[in-house]
Amino acid sequence: MKLIQICNKVIEFSFYAIFLLIPLAIAGDTSELFEFNKMWLAFCLGIIIAVSWIIKSIVKKEFRIQRTPLDIPILLFLLSQILSTIFSWDRHISVWGYYSRFNGGLLSIILYIFFYYAFVSIFLNKDDGIFKTPIEAIKRFLNLSIITGVIVSAWGLPSHFGYDPTCLVFRGNLDVSCWGADFQPRIRIFSTLGQPDWLAAYLSILLPISIAFLLENFKFNLKSTFKINRLGIFYSISSILFYTDLLYARSRSAIIAVGIAFIFLLFAYFYIKKVKFKVLNFAIPVAIFLLITFLVGLPFSILSKFSYQEVKNRLSPPPAKTQTKAEKPAPAHSGELGGTDSGKIRLLVWRGAIEAWKNNPIFGTGVETFAFAYYKYKSPAHNLTSEWNFLYNKAHNEFLNYLATTGTFGTLAYLLMIGWFLYLPLKRVLNSVRKKEENYNLISISLIAGYITILVTNFFGFSVVIVNIYFFIIPAFVLVLENMINGEKEFFVFKNKENGSTASPQLSSFQWMGTIITVVIGFYFLFTLISYWNADKAYAYGYNLDRVGLYQDAYPYLHKAVLARGDEPVFRDEMAINDAILATQLLSQKDGQNATASATTASTLSKEAIATSNDLVASYPNNFVFWKTRIRIFYTLAQVDSQFLPSALEAVQKAAELSPNDASIIYNLGVIEGQSGNIDKAIEVLERAVKFKPDYKDAHYALGLFYNQAAVDKNGNVINREFLDKAIGQMKYILTYISSSDTGAKEALKTLEKK
Repeated sequence: MKLIQICNKVIEFSFYAIFLLIPLAIAGDTSELFEFNKMWLAFCLGIIIAVSWIIKSIVKKEFRIQRTPLDIPILLFLLSQILSTIFSWDRHISVWGYYSRFNGGLLSIILYIFFYYAFVSIFLNKDDGIFKTPIEAIKRFLNLSIITGVIVSAWGLPSHFGYDPTCLVFRGNLDVSCWGADFQPRIRIFSTLGQPDWLAAYLSILLPISIAFLLENFKFNLKSTFKINRLGIFYSISSILFYTDLLYARSRSAIIAVGIAFIFLLFAYFYIKKVKFKVLNFAIPVAIFLLITFLVGLPFSILSKFSYQEVKNRLSPPPAKTQTKAEKPAPAHSGELGGTDSGKIRLLVWRGAIEAWKNNPIFGTGVETFAFAYYKYKSPAHNLTSEWNFLYNKAHNEFLNYLATTGTFGTLAYLLMIGWFLYLPLKRVLNSVRKKEENYNLISISLIAGYITILVTNFFGFSVVIVNIYFFIIPAFVLVLENMINGEKEFFVFKNKENGSTASPQLSSFQWMGTIITVVIGFYFLFTLISYWNADKAYAYGYNLDRVGLYQDAYPYLHKAVLARGDEPVFRDEMAINDAILATQLLSQKDGQNATASATTASTLSKEAIATSNDLVASYPNNFVFWKTRIRIFYTLAQVDSQFLPSALEAVQKAAELSPNDASIIYNLGVIEGQSGNIDKAIEVLERAVKFKPDYKDAHYALGLFYNQAAVDKNGNVINREFLDKAIGQMKYILTYISSSDTGAKEALKTLEKK
């Protein structure tokens, strides 16, 4: 029927869009430019495919799901995610994923599994006729992936030289001025993926596939080099471009991953497929890749000295010496870990993940709740790094992330899914070698190599939307290419008992009703996603206005976001602190004529802020971020009305329970204890803060002030010389070890020394 043909086309082009558009999806006015938009596009495509598939099934009077060798591991993994969500510290986050990223939440996992089964069920069905063979579909999808990879690489490469097309689109300037200090594409490019490691992980998957197509379409020898082979030239360009961008992303994990993948690919090519090795055949490609490596360099200090730039520096004459007066650097504390060394920071995060698992061994803390798990169990040593105050919503190791958030059950299910997939094709490879067969598909080998790169980059980082899509779809591709799926083994939700899978030319009223209901439900879900996306744009604008102090301008946007998606706690959390700040500003005004109106409005705003915060911490008691906001709300209101200070103290005490080793929370607890009149307790807490983080200037300064308060009576007379000396010592410590030019410490020291 024509309706089936329409559904087939919709499904076909939706799958094209998965590989073609998701890596490119980016928007400049959402709260997160990259991952949020990719995830939302993936959700939309999933809904479109599902609706089309269901309509086809209604017309054909049967709904079939293809059985595969990975069914049990996949279903066990899905069950582990569901159970972890049920027992989660924060079910909302476990269902949706951590806000702005969403990848990894239960809904996204269901989506990726749906893509797997949709592909094997639809494209293996000979009656559908979308493609002549499933292999044709796979090759088309892979070629689209390579084309998209070329676009992504070409988009990102100019940014290394200071010309970023993204800035041209967002700001109208072909430079890198649209990025802040945290994003420096001249140092590490990231293109449309958002971070260098994410770009590198994506290209690592595509590079072995591109090389496999190159090997199938290009013969490297002197006789055929000058013959025009368009496909061979295209795959040569794509491989070179992927590798160049990979080096400019400077991701060590991706370089290691590609190295392992290359070894596997070449071993399979020469040993399994019995291809005779000819030095001349591979002289040109090897020389090209070595030249690129020499020109760009590798992100390893041991190997980087062999790069062009390092060799040039060594051969260049040293610059002329000039007489300059050297300044004595301020001594650093002996406990400093070096901060920017990502390896040391990663080990600390891994340690926190293991501690979270030890305390929640079966089902973990809940899908995608690592941010709260890490706050609870992070090591005090993390306070000594430059990223001491960062929020880690991932463990920077996918395996440990699953261990912490889904426990032993989730991790074992995840490993079983990976191990069983690798076992099946490798077993087939060994059998082929044993039987001296040469029928193993080179594309399958490259897909396994790409899958291996995912495992390596995930070990040193974490997956993103497009990487997770390949993580689930590559096994489907390999199983189909190697004919390891029995098309006769199917699960029927309902089956046409009349005439197999043949659809009648006329639809019954029940079929029309089912089709209409399916379309309406699909449009409802799409409308919900679009509304959510628009609400996020309003939230993002209000959030950014808040960060530059334009609270009144931010107010309508934040309320618009909450009005559109009142069930999103992140929107309400930002609205609450905005309300509190506006209330404080109104109460601080000296305008007598409008004092009554301002007081009324301020009262309304403060009540809304408190009520919203009360509801959030009651609904999400383990969400550390909401407790931090609650501290800000009550502390802000306490600046104009001291009756709110006890509530601020209660909030910071609860936050300290959720994050006992966080130096900033300990500092805030000490300050609020002191302002509440508990000087001895404030000193005790702040002493712990500076012990955890000896270079914490604010904590030293606050500790010095409270030492001073304990040293004098209400008339300012010194009653405890020991505390006064300690106060002086804190100011000297700041000037000696942290900031020799700190004016606050200098003024305080002068005042203290006069006593």
